[in-house]
Amino acid sequence: MDFLSYFLQLFTAENLLWITIGSIVGVVLGAVPGMSATTGIAIFLPITYGLSPTTALITLAAIYVNAAYGGNITAVLINTPGSDDSLFMTIDGYPMTVRGEGLKAIGVTTFSAFFGGIVGGLSLLFIAPPLAQIAIKFGPVEVFLTTLMGIIIIIGLVKENMLKGIASAALGLLCSLIGMDTLTGKSRFNFGIDQIYDELPLVPVVLGLFAVSQVFIMLTEEQDTIAIDKSSLKGSPFLSLKDHLKLLATNIRSSIIGTIVGIIPAAGTTVAAGISYNLEKKLDKNPKYEFGKGNEKGLASVSAANNGVVGGSLVPLLTLGIPGNATSALFLGGLLIHGLGPGIQLFTVHADKAYGLIFGLLLANLFILLVGLYGAPIYAKITILSKKILIPIVASLCVLGAYTFRNLAFDAFLIIFFGLIGYYMIKTDFSMAPFVLAFVLGRQSEINFRRALTLYGGHFSEVILKPVPIILIVLNIILLISPFWEEIIGFFRKEKIKSEV
Repeated sequence: MDFLSYFLQLFTAENLLWITIGSIVGVVLGAVPGMSATTGIAIFLPITYGLSPTTALITLAAIYVNAAYGGNITAVLINTPGSDDSLFMTIDGYPMTVRGEGLKAIGVTTFSAFFGGIVGGLSLLFIAPPLAQIAIKFGPVEVFLTTLMGIIIIIGLVKENMLKGIASAALGLLCSLIGMDTLTGKSRFNFGIDQIYDELPLVPVVLGLFAVSQVFIMLTEEQDTIAIDKSSLKGSPFLSLKDHLKLLATNIRSSIIGTIVGIIPAAGTTVAAGISYNLEKKLDKNPKYEFGKGNEKGLASVSAANNGVVGGSLVPLLTLGIPGNATSALFLGGLLIHGLGPGIQLFTVHADKAYGLIFGLLLANLFILLVGLYGAPIYAKITILSKKILIPIVASLCVLGAYTFRNLAFDAFLIIFFGLIGYYMIKTDFSMAPFVLAFVLGRQSEINFRRALTLYGGHFSEVILKPVPIILIVLNIILLISPFWEEIIGFFRKEKIKSEV
């Protein structure tokens, strides 16, 4: 297989120009609240119709890769995730900024996102077919057990404040039930409000909880800027060799997790980031800063996992025609409008286009480094911008992002409502991460659980006892007890001592 010629075909003026355009568009759309890679690809699909198939696909790949990273910038610096993909970046990224390490936080999230993107791209290049054979085995039962992992992760996140954490998750699960029941076709818990007849929309809820709540916080604080320590502009986004070595194992683990989860249809970045974050929290025994209070490994783990999902989600798409998420589903449209069908023929008859896409995906990751590292000093100035200027800008972007998501003015009121909920959750020390995890995954878990019961009925137990579900059940049990592992060991040691006495 002539990999070299497939790689060199990228280096034409047209291809390089469109990769650059796609990368810049992706970063901008990823950073703007309410926008995402899905938005960018949807906008560019008709534009790429006039391009050659290879150029069109690498443009879409550049948008996808860089939009997955773009939201990290605003999430880290102003606690405003550009999209739901960058939700977890706020947990440790924003506290680093407040502490005066805004540039370093940009450096950590940039290098980790680049690392995750490269690992995901390489998996797409070398191990797509065997991994895709695993993904095709995922029916409703397997998808339910996978999303259940994300919900179980909540226990690890809220261990230190279990009651408030579970209450936050319960509220998220209740909110996920609002809207149409996809199995019966009836709307439920919508309180007679037509605008939430289908569902409670994700983007306005997330923007309200994270961004608008932060606007309310800024309004009530006397401090004039985000950064307490204005030395946030004096650092550097270029990490030292010592920092890279410290984060290397985290980046490797999280990138692999992100890639594998990305391959599983409907799992997505939330599950990948949650599993990676929880794992690092368990493994980092003596952190300099607690997780949730500016831990670098926490930020690195979710950044690497997030971008690892990008390459992983294209594995089942290109080999089996199964989209891993909404964005890769649009990618399928990009293939079809150029007369390319997923499957074995894509890698044989149209190998130049398939491998051109994969190498373009890898090349687009370089723009993460360029945009992130060299633009960081500019981005970091946001943290010392007067709140009198910052608040109107952030509030306007939030309202605009909420409106453009569904083109409904009602969503502008919705973000204010959830902004107030988020404000009081912060003030009363309720974590918002469990709410969002439960809200994002609750609906998907319920749908697949009920779908499995409908499909298999009385034979449900036979499906559960198959190899893949058993492996997933074991993983769920491990995730469930892992936060309490030290306590369990301590209990048995005490019992052993008592028996010996």
